[in-house]
Amino acid sequence: MSLFGRLKSDNQADWDAYIEHEFVAQLADGSLAEASFKHYLGQDYLFLIHFARAYALAAYKADNLADIRQAAGGLAAIVDLEMDLHVKFCADWGMSEADMEALPEAPETMAYTRYVLEKGLSGDLLDLHVALAPCIIGYAEIGAALKDKAAGNPYGAWIEMYASEDYQAVAKAEIEQLDSLLATRGGEGRLSSLSKTFNQATRLEIAFWQMGLDVE
Repeated sequence: MSLFGRLKSDNQADWDAYIEHEFVAQLADGSLAEASFKHYLGQDYLFLIHFARAYALAAYKADNLADIRQAAGGLAAIVDLEMDLHVKFCADWGMSEADMEALPEAPETMAYTRYVLEKGLSGDLLDLHVALAPCIIGYAEIGAALKDKAAGNPYGAWIEMYASEDYQAVAKAEIEQLDSLLATRGGEGRLSSLSKTFNQATRLEIAFWQMGLDVE
């Protein structure tokens, strides 16, 4: 079993609560309130900025060229591709980049992003990737699960983005990277600590969904 598979199995209840959250269920059937989706999109823009910082930190934490290239590729994908797509997608919902830049960070956004960065700063590259994994891989699982719900759905473009072959490949590469890092930086003795990190990041993902639902 892959490291990701083991971490997910260890934290199955929280993982299911994340990928089957009511926010996701309402996305799937198109009933999610527009205000909830737009609040989520704005906070996700701010989240992606810190996500890019995490990949820059991953390059710093790397000690070989392969891992530096992997981190640089992730950073470039966020800054040069994903952010542009996000901005264009949000424009369709009447949200400009200037509007999103001016948004205050929600407590849930601050908690999640700073947790990821703190794990990277205090730990090693494996700790950082485990903290990132629920976001990267979880969105791929959600996209794949909702793929058949996209047609005629007001949120269909969001579903298609994460169900796409390109994004599924990103998630697959992250699963492989976790195994590679465990082989070079880990061992059975680290699994308990890594599982705690994975659990915390997963629960912060749940809080991020809930933030969208709770918007007034």
